[in-house]
Amino acid sequence: MSARTVSDLVVQLQMLTRTIEQQASDELAGLDTTLRTVSVLLCAASGEKTQKELSELACLDKSTMVNTLDALERDGLAERTATAKDRRVRIVEVTDRGRNLVSSTSHALDGLYESLLHHLPEEDREPFLRSLARLSQIS
Repeated sequence: MSARTVSDLVVQLQMLTRTIEQQASDELAGLDTTLRTVSVLLCAASGEKTQKELSELACLDKSTMVNTLDALERDGLAERTATAKDRRVRIVEVTDRGRNLVSSTSHALDGLYESLLHHLPEEDREPFLRSLARLSQIS
């Protein structure tokens, strides 16, 4: 049995992430959008979220989130509004155009999801997803 290291785990997860991001990019290229755009819109559409909350949910640093939201607003996909309690805090709302974009990308991304999981035997898929979710919750 070979000794596994944290480096091995990091490299494997990075390779998997890169593969998924590249395949998603290929799928979304024809729809003139990016995985980051769709991910942020999906997070924002799931309920009232602040920029900070979206940043955490989408695993984006603050400056990347600001740039992403600037682009979403410019393209008419989302709007930021100040909260009544604290005008410095912005709530991100998905516009109808943003919801339409998410809807139009769902088929492509659902197909990619199935395609990626198809590489695992069917009986291994749910345990893999549960394990991945559990590892993702480590802080």
